[in-house]
This record gives sequence, structure tokens and C-alpha cells, in this order.
Amino acid sequence: MKREFMGLLRGPAQVMFQANATTGILFLIGIFWGAFAIGQGRIAFGGLVGLVTSTLTGYLLPLPTKDGEAGLWGFNGVLVGCAMMTFLGSTPLGWAALVFCSAMTTWLRTGLDRVGAIHKVSSFTMPFVISTWIFLAAARLLVGLDEVALSHPMLPVTHLTETSATPPTTLWEAIVWPLRGVAQIMLLDSWVTGLLFIVGLAISSPWAALWGFVGSAIGTYGAILYGGSAEVVEAGLYGFSPALTAIALGCTFHKPSVAASLWAIIGATATLFVQAALNLFLEPLGLPALTAPFCITTWFFLLPMFKLGSEAGKEPDHSVWHHHQA
Repeated sequence: MKREFMGLLRGPAQVMFQANATTGILFLIGIFWGAFAIGQGRIAFGGLVGLVTSTLTGYLLPLPTKDGEAGLWGFNGVLVGCAMMTFLGSTPLGWAALVFCSAMTTWLRTGLDRVGAIHKVSSFTMPFVISTWIFLAAARLLVGLDEVALSHPMLPVTHLTETSATPPTTLWEAIVWPLRGVAQIMLLDSWVTGLLFIVGLAISSPWAALWGFVGSAIGTYGAILYGGSAEVVEAGLYGFSPALTAIALGCTFHKPSVAASLWAIIGATATLFVQAALNLFLEPLGLPALTAPFCITTWFFLLPMFKLGSEAGKEPDHSVWHHHQA
């Protein structure tokens, strides 16, 4: 039972590639802080329900228990819970859909990983993205799912009427905006949550903490440079996918090195453009991009199988990541 409980706690940490129970606890604290800070406590409880549901589903299915003990069944579920309660109302049918969607990510992850194993890449958070897209799109036609925060479907347009973001005027803003980007990985606009996530990462891997902040900063300041919407930039919405990409390329699938650092910087920068493009592509559906930009970009950068920071002569295996047990 202790192993199962520790695996449950590692689930939130695995969103950012860490199999560390203490990190997972800090992530949960960050989620609850951020959700209640904006008066949306249902987001925190949604994440918790999603985490428990997807983890229990893994134990009910004939899957390797080592994945559950490492938290690999729970990370997609916690993201589903946060997303569903962000975009849908807190109704009995909404919670039932959340439970089903969270469970779905566990077997979808297994299938996608089986396909990805051919090319030695993982599914990352794509099970969360696909499952959540399905349920959010279904909410357009099923009145039992109360869509409270989905954007209005519209044909793609250039946003010339929006105010472009300008560089931060104080050191405080320069730090807070990227922290919000880290928090937005869990769909929360709170610099305190972002700070808790960074501290949690530092406990497991100082490199992951560094790349999480740097990746978010690259996305945030890159969006400012290219004239992204001020409201979107300041909320950290251009930072969360680049943060994940930077952690993946900078220290998870490659050993930290100068070459890996350059690759992470390039990857995080590319994620900014992938995210902007996906935001435009999804406008006619009124769906959020979620973490799809991170998944797509990281696949692009891992598929060439470059040996950055890997042992000489050894082909890196990107299908799994190292687990920092605690």
C-alpha cells in the first residue's frame, strides 16, 4: 500500500518528468493555492480526482505496476482534472465526464507509448491533450457538459486590435511573468504556484528547476519580441509549453551539457511558434492548445536521436525518462 501511495504522490511531479513524491506534494500544494487564489477551488479538486482516477485505472488494468509506482499513470489524469474544471462547470455530469476522461488517459497512454516505442519516443502529455480535446469539443453539442470558459469558435484572423506586450518595467515583473508561465502548465495564473513548482523541481533536480524557469522566460520574452498579446503574455500563456520542452531537452532526455543547453534553448524557442500556430489552427473549434505545442516540438527535436550528452557510441533511448525516486 505504501508503494501505491507514493506512486500516487509522484503523479503530479511526472507532469514535469520527476518521479519524486516530495515534488508531487509541492505540486499539489501549488495547485490548491493557485486554484483557491482565483476563487476556482473546483480546479484543485478536479486535479486531485483526475490523479486518483487515472492511477486507480492503471492498477485495474493489466499494466506493469512499476509504472504506477513511478507515478506514470497519474500525471495525465491530474492535467485532465485541472483542465476540465477550468473550462467546464462543476455539475454532476461534468464530474462524471472528468472521471471517465481521466481513466481514458491511462489506456490511451499505453497505446500511444506502444506506437512511439518504434521511434523511441514517449507520448508525453498527449493522452491528456487528446482526451481533453474530445470532451471539450463534445461539450459544444452536449448540454449536460456546462461550457463556462471555452472560447467562442471563430475563423482564424490576425489580432491587429489586441495590444502587443511590452517588456516588463520592473525586475519583479521580469521574474513573475515566467513564474506564471510555469504555473500555467497546470492551467493556473499564479506566480506563487509557479514558485512552488520551481521549488518542487529543485528538490528533485536543480537542472529541471533551472530549465523550467528559463524555458518559460524564453516563451514569454519571445512572445514580447514578436508582438504577442499583452494580456496573454502577462498571464504566462506563452511560457508553459516552452518550459516543458526545455526541461525535456535540457536535462531529461539528454545529460546536461553545453550542446544539450543549446538544443533546449532552440527547442523552447521553436515551441513558441508552434504554440502560436496551434492557437490559430484551433480557433475555429474554440479549443485550447493545452500542452500539444510541447509534445509536438519535443518529438521534432528527439526523433533525430542526436547524442547530446549521451555516452559516446550509445544511441540515446528517448522512450522513457529517468526516475528520481524519493
